[in-house]
Amino acid sequence: MGSTLQEKIDRLSPSQKAEVEARANELILEELSLRALRKGLKRTQADVAEALGIGQDTVSRLESRCNIMVSTLDRYIKAIGGEVSIVAEFPGRPPVKLKFEEISKDLESEK
Repeated sequence: MGSTLQEKIDRLSPSQKAEVEARANELILEELSLRALRKGLKRTQADVAEALGIGQDTVSRLESRCNIMVSTLDRYIKAIGGEVSIVAEFPGRPPVKLKFEEISKDLESEK
C-alpha cells in the first residue's frame, strides 16, 4: 500500500521540510486574491479605505470582484504599499514587463 502525503513529509529532513515550505509559500503568494494579499500585509479594509479616500464597504466590494479596471487595481495596490506591473508574454520571446505608470503616460499622450 502507498504512503500518505503526511508520511512522506514526516520522512523529510528538517532542511528539506523548510525548503518545501518555502516553495509552497512562494507558490501561494503567486496566486493571492486582493483580500489575501491585504491580510498578508497586515492591512485592514479600513486602512485601505482611508488610503484610497473611499468607504470600507467599497473596499470589500473591490476585493470581491473578479473583474477590475487596471487603474483601480493600481490604486488599490499602491494603497497597500505595492506597485502594479503587467507582463506580456509572446511565443518564442522573453516576457515583457510593462509598468502601469508608463502605460498611463502613453494613453494620455495619445489623447
